[in-house]
Amino acid sequence: MTRFRVLITDYIGEPLDIEREVLGDIADVAAVNARCNADLVGKVEQADGLLVYHFVSIDRALIERMPNLRVIGRCGAGYDNIDVEFATMRGIAVTNVPDYGTEDVADAAMAMALSLARGTYRMANICHAGTDTWTYELVVPLYRLRGRVFGIFGLGRIGMATALRAKAFGLDVVFYDPYVSDGTEKALGIRRAESLEALLRQSHIVSCHCLLSPETRQAINQETVQWMPDGAILVNTARGAIVDPMAVLAALESGKLMGAAVDVLEQEPPDPDHPLIRAWRDPQHPAYHRLMITPHAAFYSEEGLAHMRRKGAENVRRVLLGQPCRNIINR
Repeated sequence: MTRFRVLITDYIGEPLDIEREVLGDIADVAAVNARCNADLVGKVEQADGLLVYHFVSIDRALIERMPNLRVIGRCGAGYDNIDVEFATMRGIAVTNVPDYGTEDVADAAMAMALSLARGTYRMANICHAGTDTWTYELVVPLYRLRGRVFGIFGLGRIGMATALRAKAFGLDVVFYDPYVSDGTEKALGIRRAESLEALLRQSHIVSCHCLLSPETRQAINQETVQWMPDGAILVNTARGAIVDPMAVLAALESGKLMGAAVDVLEQEPPDPDHPLIRAWRDPQHPAYHRLMITPHAAFYSEEGLAHMRRKGAENVRRVLLGQPCRNIINR
């Protein structure tokens, strides 16, 4: 049997023990370790299958360079960095791992929200800097979590997992997702908002869990962030482009937002000169103690990473062998 060639485009490098365990009997597996699309040129042209993370975009120009390509396996849930329409035209299957990191991202979103809502992050930073002030007054005023409104923008698997965690803390959970069928709120014991504006206007904490699409791109912007109650908290563990970073920075500076936590940015790693990054690193900036930024790591646990790698590779294997695959996006 002719051996296939499967390339891991980015993010994951040697050792490729999981990928070779799944694919090694049918394919040669290698990692490119690309940080941008230019790094892929001259390295992927003979690929039969790709395993893709989030540093690169599998666009039309790149797909046209790969005449043998049969499958693009996105190791993650979102697939906005893949030209699914053109891949479909070329007869290339696109798969994803819709259940990857569900628990881990939900845990991370709650950890960020709780750390800001309870003032933990702010107090730890201030005291660590050596201030003589040693008192709860560093974060006055704080409010009890129970009964506060926790808004979820996008009720997919991760949104649902986050909703269940928020309920356990006694938060009043409400969501906005026009693509979720009626009755879901009854099954989960939460409330539904009929618009993004209705969600934002009532939510003391907003956690973003929607896919990136034309209708969600910069849905949280200079106008919509003003819909939120004064002193609200914003958490984004979904996609960077859902939130306008300059709107977040302005809202933190004005005090409209008490805090913001960002695990995803449109450009990763970010430009160190971006105003949001400069503010985050400047101890004199008013947002310094109220802005959390983490390096697209909410998905991570050893178990979660292994699951994502294995399931992505299994998807590619099934497509290459002509076997049924549940997670084909462009079916």
